[in-house]
Amino acid sequence: MFKDRATGYEPLYQLKQIAPNVWIADGGWIRFYGLPFPTRMTVIRLSDGAIWVHSPIADLNGLADAVAALGPVRHLIAPNWIHYAWLPAWQTRFQEATTWVSPGVVDRASSRGLQLSFDHLLGNQPPVQWAADIDQRLADSSVHREVVFFHHASKTLVLTDLIENFEPHKVPWWARPILRVGRVCDPDGGMPRDMAASFRRRPEHLQELVDTMIAWKPERIVLAHGRWYQTDGAVELRRAFRRVLSEKKALT
Repeated sequence: MFKDRATGYEPLYQLKQIAPNVWIADGGWIRFYGLPFPTRMTVIRLSDGAIWVHSPIADLNGLADAVAALGPVRHLIAPNWIHYAWLPAWQTRFQEATTWVSPGVVDRASSRGLQLSFDHLLGNQPPVQWAADIDQRLADSSVHREVVFFHHASKTLVLTDLIENFEPHKVPWWARPILRVGRVCDPDGGMPRDMAASFRRRPEHLQELVDTMIAWKPERIVLAHGRWYQTDGAVELRRAFRRVLSEKKALT
């Protein structure tokens, strides 16, 4: 695990309320293709009181108990094809919760020797269980699959990997050039370069997704990796996806 180079201590796995009925919890660091990635979980209390948990992180320092104290945990979300590592532990802790997974999750887990159980596959429209509170869309390049969510009441957009925004001073020195080449460094974090390339065969699909997210007019954007955006969400979307928007303009 990597220490936070700015503060000198490791993440505390504590809930932090960022809007009415919306919380985040920062977790430890994991390695993906050799690079260090910080982790973050988002928790939303739905209007019926049910607790919705997006991209569960490691349950340390009583994190799951703190989530349970908010209300009955009813939904566990694996939002894209590579965010499932701690899902089984949360399924064991909250056995009455329904598990929802993005397309690609089960195959990816199986290829890593994990037989992941789930109840429902996430799609391009919200299920009735949270349609009154949260909208969603499926981003699908055939390589990268991720479901994005928008909590209407708080105007909070919840992304996973479509935008990454690593803070250079918080990562090892040797990783910084790689992350800069990947276009995922704060203050100009965006879609990772390899992910953007995977959408080249479906440019209209990505453009429509970006237009939809901007039309939602989010005030804040929560990311799984790196500094998230507390204000000016729509402005940050236009910045992060400026290449997508410019390509669309060039075609019209």
